[in-house]
Amino acid sequence: MLALLKKEIRSFLSSLIGYIVIAVFLLLVSLFMWVFPGDWNTLDAEMADLDTLFYIAPWVFMFLVPAITMRSLSEEIRTGTIELLLTKPLSDMQIVLAKYFGGVLLVLISLLPTLVYFISIYLIGNPVGNIDTGGTWGSYIGLLLLGSAFVSIGIFTSSVTPNQIVSFLVSAILCFFIFIGFESLGSFDLFGPADDFIIGLGMFDHYKSLSRGLVDSRDVIYFVSISAFFLILSRTVLQSRKW
Repeated sequence: MLALLKKEIRSFLSSLIGYIVIAVFLLLVSLFMWVFPGDWNTLDAEMADLDTLFYIAPWVFMFLVPAITMRSLSEEIRTGTIELLLTKPLSDMQIVLAKYFGGVLLVLISLLPTLVYFISIYLIGNPVGNIDTGGTWGSYIGLLLLGSAFVSIGIFTSSVTPNQIVSFLVSAILCFFIFIGFESLGSFDLFGPADDFIIGLGMFDHYKSLSRGLVDSRDVIYFVSISAFFLILSRTVLQSRKW
């Protein structure tokens, strides 16, 4: 499994798309935080926080994570190497987990450079260090959990089609719906007392809680459960190829 994980990382970082995905993410966040005027501009708002990063990043991840995962299993299916992979001394779940952890590691790599934003705000704060460090780390945990859940969705859509474009589109749509769709449905007051339950099914409500810096075990369990659900679906799809 470790060898397959290393192969995934090398494959992604040896291709130009890997660096483009990370660069696009950092560029978009940087533009909103430091360049574009308005409430999201950290300097204009004169607030020592990273709220802009934690608000913008999920929307960017909806497209960048599917771009990361769209070829993870689709390419294997298209080229026929999935049959060779399934003959290796690896279980179906180990194959899925190797693909998953490869994607999660790349999400983590894309987040690491944003620590420069934290250091910058820490230094330019008045007084120096005037930033909620604990809340910021809690928000980073929430963003990593969200990105991990998006990766699991991308792995699943990649497992059901050999077409990378189809995988990308379906993954982006699923990420969008699960992130904000339930929140939107609940806000219409269509379900009466069940509205809060509907909202709680979506990622936005749990991510919003974590982005306040409050790491609640219920929110962590929610994101772990979402990831586990789609990973199990991916394993089931792989198993179906043996039937």
